[in-house]
Amino acid sequence: MSLGPVMLDIEGTQLNDDDIRRLKHPLTGGVILFSRNYDNSNQLTELTSAIHAIRSPHLLIAVDHEGGRVQRFRKDFTHLPPMRELGLIHNNNPGQAKQLAKQVGFVLAAELNACGVDLSFTPVLDIDHGQSSVIGDRAFHRSPQVVAELAHHLMMGLKQGGMLAVGKHFPGHGYIQADSHLEKSIDNRNYVDIEMDDLIAFRSMIDFGIAGMMSAHVIYPQVDSLPAGFSKTWLQKILRTDLHFDGCIFSDDLSMQGVAHFDTINLRASAALNAGCDMILVCNSPQASDELLASLQWEMSATSLARLARMHGKRRFESMLKLREDADFVHAIRQIGAIGQRNEELPLA
Repeated sequence: MSLGPVMLDIEGTQLNDDDIRRLKHPLTGGVILFSRNYDNSNQLTELTSAIHAIRSPHLLIAVDHEGGRVQRFRKDFTHLPPMRELGLIHNNNPGQAKQLAKQVGFVLAAELNACGVDLSFTPVLDIDHGQSSVIGDRAFHRSPQVVAELAHHLMMGLKQGGMLAVGKHFPGHGYIQADSHLEKSIDNRNYVDIEMDDLIAFRSMIDFGIAGMMSAHVIYPQVDSLPAGFSKTWLQKILRTDLHFDGCIFSDDLSMQGVAHFDTINLRASAALNAGCDMILVCNSPQASDELLASLQWEMSATSLARLARMHGKRRFESMLKLREDADFVHAIRQIGAIGQRNEELPLA
């Protein structure tokens, strides 16, 4: 059975009958994990193995695991710094910051990969404009050039750890204060202002070969009245045609309040898929998941299937135990562990 366009969540630390029923549905193509799905690394490995055994090719398993306050798995995993810490180091020592970004990416991917997770939705390519309630220290820097440099090195580290990168949130969620998880979010800038600032990092990462992109639930009314993730202008004209991105486009979670003005989950899903998303996320609402699986009509294109297949992780280490015996991994852990201490006195960018 080929992969479908829907990525769902599951209830707990083990699969229950409802989870299995949903994951076997032809429209399902992936699973996103949250903190509630995690006890320890052994349990996570058992859970991912159970998910992978359901389908062939196996369902994609993803997680939001960036570092800082967005790190779903903590026990048994390395504490990763918020990306702003790397930006602060870059202010004084760009070479060191880029090397550390690569090490963070390697550790992030290698630990997830050893437990059977295919991808993390990272790096954040949003610019730190200093006013976003939801982005904040998740962003590398105010300078889009610095964001691109550090994200590129983090992407190289992810690849070393067996994982491809997914940049977010296209075309940029850092300018506005509103949190699209909680409310309708509007960025009133014109396209030229966005193009000359926020889009620089996205364009650079596309040139560097990034494999995936997640769209923002933000409306840019000077460009389109629809949220970016529902907009053919943003996804097909700008992202695909103008910026030449040929990777996998993921929607942000369709259960978020930023798109609640689309009354039903089916309307949201159809809007995102028709706009150009290859895979849509539906999280934290079993009722919405069941409603969507029962009603959505969508035929996956061969191109979308190829894009999704590419996102499967390349398993490098068979277990966390084997990973911790790797000399490169041990060296990377030591370097990452010193990031917070060495950077405490650095000024904000």
